[in-house]
Amino acid sequence: MIPRFIQKSVIKDLFKGKVILLFGPRQVGKTTLVRSIMRDVKVKSAYFNCDEPDIKQQLEGKTSTELKSFLGDAELVVLDEAQRVLDIGMTLKLLVDTYPEIQIIATGSSSFDLSAKAGEPLTGRNFPYTLYPLSELELSVVHDPLYLRRTLEERLRFGQYPEIYTAESNDKERLLGIIKKDYLLKDILAYGAIRGANKIMRLLQALALQIGHEVWPAELGNMLDMDRKTVESYLDILEQTYIIFRMPSFSRNLRKELGKRYKIFFYDLGLRNTLINNFNPLKLRNDVGQMWENYIIAERMKYHSYLQTSVNHYFWRTYDQQEIDLIEDKSGKITGYEMKWNPKRKHRVPKVFLSSYPGSKVEIITPDNYRNFVGKL
Repeated sequence: MIPRFIQKSVIKDLFKGKVILLFGPRQVGKTTLVRSIMRDVKVKSAYFNCDEPDIKQQLEGKTSTELKSFLGDAELVVLDEAQRVLDIGMTLKLLVDTYPEIQIIATGSSSFDLSAKAGEPLTGRNFPYTLYPLSELELSVVHDPLYLRRTLEERLRFGQYPEIYTAESNDKERLLGIIKKDYLLKDILAYGAIRGANKIMRLLQALALQIGHEVWPAELGNMLDMDRKTVESYLDILEQTYIIFRMPSFSRNLRKELGKRYKIFFYDLGLRNTLINNFNPLKLRNDVGQMWENYIIAERMKYHSYLQTSVNHYFWRTYDQQEIDLIEDKSGKITGYEMKWNPKRKHRVPKVFLSSYPGSKVEIITPDNYRNFVGKL
């Protein structure tokens, strides 16, 4: 089993009188992680799957005394898929306020669902964490650099969901199809705002074909025969269920810079590739540059999330098509990064960017040097 980077941090935050909220999509390893934590922490533990109707019923509309009776004498309690419980926020508040000696870990496959339901009742009473598909940071603990470089293409094609990563090569495509059908769509369609699988699938496929490009909700709406507000609502849901993330354009009001536009990337390229049904080797593809950009930016997002680094991410482009793939703004320090799959390809850094932002710099990220960017502490 590949150790998850946040496990030690979660354990350090236990028994401090706060609920641990663990977010992340289904099949990303949340249950495996909490069971590992239960084994490592030498206290009496109890695990409850809130997808089970009887478990859900025992946690809804109960007094603190009734809740304690149900939990028994467990000191560490895991409520998996806690968003299934009606008014889960109030249930968790009752437990943490009345029995602060009991540590609760609540997991959810949607930050929108669980955080909205926990919401105000847990203000100041929780430590939030997010678990993503396996990261380069985690893989570098168990694999040497040569192995990671040799298997990079496979990760670009099939992604890094734990089950997919450890599966035999001839099973990966089929297993990704199961994740798409049985987990991804079911979680999305659980929202009342989603009207049928066909529209959301068409939107996902359109986004999958446009990674690395700017998107406009109105343009997507025209393409898919959906109004702009519906597209924006669906994008919110896809982001809150950890399928995609949006990256805005960087602008300090220079006249030639684009503003109020964004790119959309997928947290996992395997999921993206199954949406467009394309697992071809990279030498047969025309989207390698976009895949490489998506992969590195997603890995960098995981990297900063796990290290709890406060950094703002953007892309930069001018109306005359000068561009930089990734801009990081850390406490006012501006650094640009360009993703190039071919290390030998020459690249000119836009002089207007460097002159407009004194003290900034731009680095080129290739398969030859990327591990220093996303996989080392």
